[in-house]
Amino acid sequence: MSALSFEYIAVGRDGRPQRGVVSAANRQEAYRRLASDGLVPTKIRKPKAKLSFAGMFGKRIRPQEIAHFTYQLSVLLEARIPVVSAFSSIADQASHPGIADIARDLAREVQSGRSITDALDRHRAVFGSVYLETVRAAELSGNMISVLAHLAESVEDQGEMRRLIRGAALYPATVVVTLTVATLFLVTFVVPRFASMFEARGVDLPLLTVVLMTVGESIKAYWYLCLGGLLSLVLAARVGWRRESFRQRADVLFHRVPVLRDVLIGMSISRFAGVFGIALRSGVGLLDCIGMAGRATGRPLLEADMKKLADQVRRGGRLRDALPACSYLTGFTKQLLSAGEEAAELPKMCEILTRHYSRETRHKAKNLSTVIEPVLIAALTIVVLIVALAIFLPMWDMASIVG
Repeated sequence: MSALSFEYIAVGRDGRPQRGVVSAANRQEAYRRLASDGLVPTKIRKPKAKLSFAGMFGKRIRPQEIAHFTYQLSVLLEARIPVVSAFSSIADQASHPGIADIARDLAREVQSGRSITDALDRHRAVFGSVYLETVRAAELSGNMISVLAHLAESVEDQGEMRRLIRGAALYPATVVVTLTVATLFLVTFVVPRFASMFEARGVDLPLLTVVLMTVGESIKAYWYLCLGGLLSLVLAARVGWRRESFRQRADVLFHRVPVLRDVLIGMSISRFAGVFGIALRSGVGLLDCIGMAGRATGRPLLEADMKKLADQVRRGGRLRDALPACSYLTGFTKQLLSAGEEAAELPKMCEILTRHYSRETRHKAKNLSTVIEPVLIAALTIVVLIVALAIFLPMWDMASIVG
């Protein structure tokens, strides 16, 4: 297992409280290590992410800026600049206040004796799991310079992928928001006025009109409850997302959406193969490579598969024999990984997988809006039809009465 960092508060032999950081595979091992050093732990926890003023209220840190930060760090380390001095230099030259704050914090943490990975873990919300696990692999192997250069390119590619997906999702999101606002306007203002006019003329309102009118009046009368319920739902989703069980259920739900499933699988395998290949080239053990690559994807389903895979390999099995049990990985991925193990070229196969799925996912992301467009048109048609029927059905009844 790869080491994790835990902050601790413990009582020393002299009875005085001590604070520090210990590296261990899990919380239990952290307790044992502290006890073996003569300390009595009173609290052990993972380090909390540090939120700077610039990070909370300033400009958002974009992937391009993280890539530039990574490239600067690799160049400075290649020039044999000490790590603390490298971070301080980046902080002095950074144009983004968030990057400057993070670089200064990293310099302080590394100078206090923490590893680069442990220091970066305080800013996981900015760098992400892929970045941290890749740096962890590089630090374990001592191959930091070349890995950072590759990581800078990878961050730029991931940023481009996010822009493509967001661009593809912009049109559907705009249509959904516009459709929602228009529907609320029709239901709360248009339908009730027509309904009042029909009732004044003695027309019996059909069930559809009554339902829409009731919904509209309820929204107008209790809008604050509707708004509060919506905000509560958003808040509950944000809180629930911090729980692993919630993310797993959400991941299962996302993977049931046909188009979204293909994009998520492609992105996950591309990330997995990229980190897996870097870790293998860095000389990290196979079990640690599997664990790092699984966590780096950020997909609970793939991470669960990697835990099963690591367990089988730990029991003495070969990678190719354990791969069939991984339901998340595609057949193409399993075939290339098996061939790579057989030919002792796993890193090369990982590079091929990364290129293939990056290109494939980029293509699918570009076509995402064209796939979703028919669904949106169908939904728009249904909504317009329902509202139109709610208005025109009483009109036809009124016309028959007048006639």
